[in-house]
This record gives sequence, C-alpha cells and structure tokens, in this order.
Amino acid sequence: MTQPVSKQLTRDSTYSQRTESVLREMILDGGLKPGERLNEVTLAASLGISRGPLREAIQRLASEGLLTVVSHRGAFVRTFERAEVAELYELRSALELHAVRLLCQRASDDDLADLAALLDETESRISGIADPAYPQELDFHLRLVMLVGNQALLTAALEVQRQISLARTMSAQRPTRARKAVVEHADILDALRARDQERATRLMADHIQHSMESAISVLGLPIDDEEPDKGRTKG
Repeated sequence: MTQPVSKQLTRDSTYSQRTESVLREMILDGGLKPGERLNEVTLAASLGISRGPLREAIQRLASEGLLTVVSHRGAFVRTFERAEVAELYELRSALELHAVRLLCQRASDDDLADLAALLDETESRISGIADPAYPQELDFHLRLVMLVGNQALLTAALEVQRQISLARTMSAQRPTRARKAVVEHADILDALRARDQERATRLMADHIQHSMESAISVLGLPIDDEEPDKGRTKG
C-alpha cells in the first residue's frame, strides 16, 4: 500500500535534517577536509538514505557557508583565502568599533559591571590551564554588542562572527592567545568605564588586528606575496 504523500514528505524531511546534522559534524570535526568534494553516492550509501534528502542537506549547509556548490562539479567543503579572512575582520572591526562608540554614550554602570563579571568568569575558567582556548560561551565581543541594544547591529555582528568561527573551526589548529585576549578585553572595559571613546576604539581596533593576525597564522594562509595572481586588477 502506497504511503500518504504527507507521511512521505515528513519522513524525507526528517532524513534530510538528520543528514544535515551528521554532515555538519563531519565538516566541523575534520572528517570532511576543506576543499574535499562530497561523493553523493558514497555518502548516501554510508548514511543509509536516498540522494534526495542528502541533496537537501547539502543545499542547507551551502546556505550556511559550510559547503560550496559548483555547477556540474558537485559540492565541496568550504575553504578560506587570506584576503577573505582579512575582509571579515575588517567588517568585524567596523561593526564593533561602532558598538564601542555607542556603549561609551549609552552603557549603564550595571551594563559594564556585567562585562566585568563575564571577564572574571573567563579568567577563572582558564586559570591553571597551560594552553587554554577562550571559552566560546563567554564571548566578550558578543556580550558587548548585545549591550548596545541594536538588533540590526547584533545580527550583522553575529553573521561575521559565525564566518570567522567557521574558518577557525575548520583549521587543524586553534588560536592560543586566550590569556592575551582577556588582558586586552580588560583594557577595553577600563576605557569604557572612563567613557573614553577615543581610547576604547583604539584598543578595540588593536585587539581585533591582533586577533586577525593570530587567525591567519593558525590557518596557515599565505601572505599576499605568496598568493597566486587571481586576475586582480592592478593600478
């Protein structure tokens, strides 16, 4: 007896969602390497699904930036170039420097006390660890932007951070400047408390520059002079 169309659609949707979750994990934990082409036949067989749900999952992961779909060639795990990472950090700097300016004007003492408590918890979390990673759930930058109270700014900042986090996660190495980052965050907070907009924005700009240099280093991306000429316009 043929299954009702509604039940078939629900089952395919469930398979697609599960497949999406499995593929996302395979990408982020390195099971599928950056630049690797997805073999749909092999993946569908290993996951025990048809290629329909698999292709739906691929399209959703492509929309998240995890995969790149090339016409007539298939889907590939996302890779990042140095210029692309630098552009993401430039945008992050623009957004967060604006957030700092607004906080100097708008932040209450309670808001800044909230940031201080976050830093205290971060310092406590990484204390005694030889080479700590910065706790993602204690993201100073995210909390800072949230305190501004501008949803459009927060949405843009979250998207930039998602792309940067993706680049870092897909690297075999991880940035290891957590302690330095906490010190730099504390300096930014001191400037915010003093309502010193010029100093706060300068410190944030320097901090994001340091973060970008660290990310590019651990990603193993070439400096500009080492990159092949990709049709850039000169002059």
